[in-house]
Amino acid sequence: MYLSKLKKSLSSRFGFFLLLVFLFWLKTITVYLIDFRLGVTGIYQYAVLLINPIATTVLFFGCALYVKRTTPAYLTLFLIYIANSALLLFNIIYYREFTDFMTINVIFGYSSVSEGLTTSSFALLKPQDIVVFIDVILLIIGFATRFIKFDRNPIPTKQAAAVTSFALFFLVFNITLGEIGRPQLLTRTFDRNYLVKYLGIDTFTLYDGLKTAKNNQVRNEATSSDLNTILQFTRKHYAKANSSMFGIAKGRNVIVIHLESFEQFLINFRLNGKEVTPFLNSLYNSNSTYSFSNFFNQVGQGKTSDAENMLETSTYGLSQGSLFSSLGTDNTFEGAPAILNQRAGYSSAVFHGNKGSFWNRNNVYKNLGYQNFFDASYFNTNANNLTEYGLKDKLLFHDSVKYLERLQQPFYAKFITVSNHFPYELDKQNTSFKAANTGDTSVDNYFVTAHYLDQSVKEFFDYLKKSGLYDNSMIIIYGDHYGISNSRNLKLASLLGKSSSTWTDNDNLQMQRVPFMIHIPGIQNGGVQTQYGGEIDVLPTLLHLLGISSKRYVQFGTDLFSSDHDQVVAFRNENFTTPKYSVINGDIYDNNTGLQITHPSKSLAAKIKAESTKVNTELTLSDTLNNKNLLRFYIPKGFTPVNPKNYNYKNGFGQISEIQRILGKSSTSLWSKNGNKTTISDYISDAPELETTDDNAKNASSAAASTKASSSISESSNSSSN
Repeated sequence: MYLSKLKKSLSSRFGFFLLLVFLFWLKTITVYLIDFRLGVTGIYQYAVLLINPIATTVLFFGCALYVKRTTPAYLTLFLIYIANSALLLFNIIYYREFTDFMTINVIFGYSSVSEGLTTSSFALLKPQDIVVFIDVILLIIGFATRFIKFDRNPIPTKQAAAVTSFALFFLVFNITLGEIGRPQLLTRTFDRNYLVKYLGIDTFTLYDGLKTAKNNQVRNEATSSDLNTILQFTRKHYAKANSSMFGIAKGRNVIVIHLESFEQFLINFRLNGKEVTPFLNSLYNSNSTYSFSNFFNQVGQGKTSDAENMLETSTYGLSQGSLFSSLGTDNTFEGAPAILNQRAGYSSAVFHGNKGSFWNRNNVYKNLGYQNFFDASYFNTNANNLTEYGLKDKLLFHDSVKYLERLQQPFYAKFITVSNHFPYELDKQNTSFKAANTGDTSVDNYFVTAHYLDQSVKEFFDYLKKSGLYDNSMIIIYGDHYGISNSRNLKLASLLGKSSSTWTDNDNLQMQRVPFMIHIPGIQNGGVQTQYGGEIDVLPTLLHLLGISSKRYVQFGTDLFSSDHDQVVAFRNENFTTPKYSVINGDIYDNNTGLQITHPSKSLAAKIKAESTKVNTELTLSDTLNNKNLLRFYIPKGFTPVNPKNYNYKNGFGQISEIQRILGKSSTSLWSKNGNKTTISDYISDAPELETTDDNAKNASSAAASTKASSSISESSNSSSN
């Protein structure tokens, strides 16, 4: 009897509509409780959580009620249901890796990220995820068996309008409850978790979409006068260079080594009595290295691309999404490659074993002024040579030599490693370090891939020394962002001598430290630096070490060696840390004890308020600068705006070889200095692929053919013009 009533109910359009609303509500709540760490406490917050999927679910699904024809009506409702389920699943995967939710900029920038991904997303899937789509399968079976039948009677327009009205009323009601629980929820959000906790994923996505559209409109209406406040702030914030450090690396090559997902705790860390990164440890503790023990990653949703942006421009990533992906194609930058080229004659190149479109780099690098970009197309990408995110690190460094040795010196070269990337998988032939035993595979293998990365860097350093590049270079090594997410830190806690039961938000913040080392061969007054700083501070520090003043440029960071250096480190979510305390979602923690300060003194409260205002102002101004593309209105003294059309990354080897040919005896490349001979034989690597799938002779022959073709084209062009 009950089955008959259910069958009859489901065979009406409105009954089917209610079923889908209920199913989507049920699986959304299930996901909330199992997959997301929303920090729900108390009856009130749980009550709001239970109702927050209802409004937007009814609103979106209700659109299908206006469709009169039977098949289109059911198809529309079903497609909306599948699309919403897909959004839920994508957020689950994204949250597991980034402990955050997908914004509109992330969604629209997905194509530029997905091209660089392979199967790593599948590593984030869990058996429980079947709850997101098993109902879709059951519904299809229901239609196939005719347990659910099509109702050919359309929903009256008044009834459809009533459903929409209810949804809008309930949405306002839901927002009101959210504002009661968290005042200024939509105007001043510390964390996207709050929006999802109080309003739900769909409402958050809808709100974020409206906010993004508004930002785009603001960008189109920007004028040069919008720069005034920003210039006032950055000029007042400028830190004068330390006279004893200014220019100590003048004229040297600059080599930047980007340590993927590498955290500071790995330095000097022993697992089962064995050093995880012995070579990086030796650099960190060397008198020829300025090492920073309190250096923090400051990335947002742009992760690696945010880190690159801060290092290259000393401006922050966006509050939502990736600046590289969403704005990088059109934005005007005052980037390190362009500044070094125009002020000191540097050539420039990036080496990365992934697709050039990953994070939109093939467009952004041109706007930054990078002359060369050697992406995956320049390397042997046999499947055996690859990890999840591109060429294995040992092969990246080794196979880059044939390009690096032909760059004109001084050069600014950046190497982006990828092997130490989630899910931290490495084939057995490259594994030489025993994994941890925490019960979380990704945490356990993190030490294995970090050790491999350490070996890769050592091999590269050995080459630099043997080839002669080492003595005339400054090598910068940094970790781009955290490797173990907040949700996995609990598994890591015991290895760090801490308890997962007492782990706090402040512990998560302290784990945002990443290595930053400036290695300058020949100096002896290096050592570990304890001042606080972050990725935003790298560019002004770098420029001053090279004897180039940063004062004329729009930069939000300050020289780490300056006595005026600002030690308040801002994070993208408006939290911040200083040498004495950290502020997380308005809560104050003592950095010495790690304990929360529940009753701060009036003087401390006033200081926190002032620094919080400064942090918010700095982040807002940086966002304004980038969202409105305001640097198009500002040309510093002696700076020529970059024209991306001047750069072509299609035949990089041919281009740098042609420059050598044209310069002749004036060429300053390592190849030329070595009597027009390669230094590839100076590179010694134990990478097993070099004996099997990575045929360097074949690669070199291919490169030589490219050079010959380029020269022929050039000669043909010259004869035509004559």
